Amino acid sequence: MSPPQGSLKELRDLALRCHDCPLWKHATQTVFGKGPAHAPMMLVGEQPGLQEDASGEPFVGPAGALLDRALHEAGLDRAHVYITNAVKHFKYELRGKRRLHKRANAAEQAICREWLAAELREVRPQRVLALGAMAAQAFFGTSFQLTMSHGRWLRLSGGIDAMATWHPSSVLRSINRDTHDHRYQQLVDDLRAFMAGPEHVHAVSVVGRRAG
Repeated sequence: MSPPQGSLKELRDLALRCHDCPLWKHATQTVFGKGPAHAPMMLVGEQPGLQEDASGEPFVGPAGALLDRALHEAGLDRAHVYITNAVKHFKYELRGKRRLHKRANAAEQAICREWLAAELREVRPQRVLALGAMAAQAFFGTSFQLTMSHGRWLRLSGGIDAMATWHPSSVLRSINRDTHDHRYQQLVDDLRAFMAGPEHVHAVSVVGRRAG
């Protein structure tokens, strides 16, 4: 299966009706990307959370608030970047009446990768920042280790320069204040490096491949 065709607006409309994996059955709505149609920079998170599921927009919950703070500290205007997720539906498990985040499995991630590949094709960013391990492995492969390689520039096919950093939710889930502060500072530093652009890059490309 190849990435869906159409303009960014057409892709958004198509994604709203996507039934390619079971996640749509329980989610409130598809959470597609948002931002300028031809933004030079793209941020890719992992998957929507509870607030994103309700609003239909990426990064509007607590992780989004922390991301906004880090972007401001790094000097990067959110209005100038296209923001999306590697997975477009909220996956959860019920605990009583609460819907708790659950990680999308490999097959679900692979199916959604086609939407991400289509967004890349239409937005045509010069640089991409993967937020979190799921997004990083969509771009760089399952052997990619965020702890060892965050902030390192790699080059995707089509000449797109890319790097990875911590997902804001992982900062929020830090086991103690020291870890929180350390990861937050790494996130800000990586955002600054992302905004400045690459010096040295290595070629790699994974986005758009389906699990066999």
